Amino acid sequence: MRFLMLNWRDPKNPLSGGAERVTLAYLVALVERGHEVYWFANDFPGASREEIFQGIKIVRGGGKGLSVFKAIQWYRRQKRFDLVIDQHHGIAWFTPWWAKTNCVAYIHEVLGPIWNSFYPWPVSAVGRWQERWTHWFYRRVPFFTASAFTREQLLKHGVRSVRIIPYGVHTRGLPVLEEKPLSAPLRLIMVSRFAPNKRIAHGIRTLRCLIDKGVAAKLTIVGTGEEEEWLKALAVELHLHGQIDFIGPQSEAGKDARLRQSHFLLHTSQREGWGLNVIEANAMGTPAAVYPVAGLIESTLHDETGIVAEKETPESLATALIAVLQTPEKYNAWRLKAWERSKTFHWDRVLPDACEWLEAQAVVTNGRKP
Repeated sequence: MRFLMLNWRDPKNPLSGGAERVTLAYLVALVERGHEVYWFANDFPGASREEIFQGIKIVRGGGKGLSVFKAIQWYRRQKRFDLVIDQHHGIAWFTPWWAKTNCVAYIHEVLGPIWNSFYPWPVSAVGRWQERWTHWFYRRVPFFTASAFTREQLLKHGVRSVRIIPYGVHTRGLPVLEEKPLSAPLRLIMVSRFAPNKRIAHGIRTLRCLIDKGVAAKLTIVGTGEEEEWLKALAVELHLHGQIDFIGPQSEAGKDARLRQSHFLLHTSQREGWGLNVIEANAMGTPAAVYPVAGLIESTLHDETGIVAEKETPESLATALIAVLQTPEKYNAWRLKAWERSKTFHWDRVLPDACEWLEAQAVVTNGRKP
């Protein structure tokens, strides 16, 4: 069979993140099952027009606002695809109206309030409006997502069929759960792109709250992005020299080592499709302390595999962490359950069902003749 993924970014794009890692896993699995797989993405400086990456034929063209037209031009010159996967990131590719074959939509999260983090009013309001109506226009197209919350949002917007396929991780859990006493200083870590919706500043302010309340704590921040200079300036402004360490992007092995050494992963995002790094941290025996937002309340089970703060504030997250310090026996129980649960999200368990569903969609006409 021939599969085509349409996504704004590909794995080599400097702005690629968790969405692209998950997408790559699905497509590589399809290649390994003997299928021909293409990935059309936006162009970016220094990128090749076409290349093969892990068996996937990557094609690039256009930028924001233009890549849809470039995709259509390229698509019309290709042999028929059995399935086109239209990945939504706030704006769709509108394939049901031009692909003339089986289509499914893939979405990580309904952006909703995230539009406000990236764009001023009235652009943000237009973005939220068009996103909602796009879902209605796609109502007859099968969707898949990892989050039950996202599924509920799509159903409210009129979508009729939404399949939940959990995210997987490549991270292999520790063979044996090492001891990690909850001793001072409290070692915290954040792993994220430095984008407005990720709210890294909230993690930095949580550290400040902890120190103000007499808790010895340190924060390691892994990643980079558009807000890096501002976040470093904020750390200086809050007098956190010596308590915070920006270490930039890390290799998978380097990231795992940092996660293993930490007591908690902090995640203060505005909304997530799931929160892959929560499960990656759990595999390293590290629970997460997260905000009560979509996605994160599914990847972290409160009082079972970690902490979900009562409110989306640094003060609330700090208060929850302080409470754990007073009950270290809970921490050890969370570590064990988080570590055991992480094994169920390895790609080895997730991909077979995911590929079978995609293959089934490739032989159903979705109400349209190929």
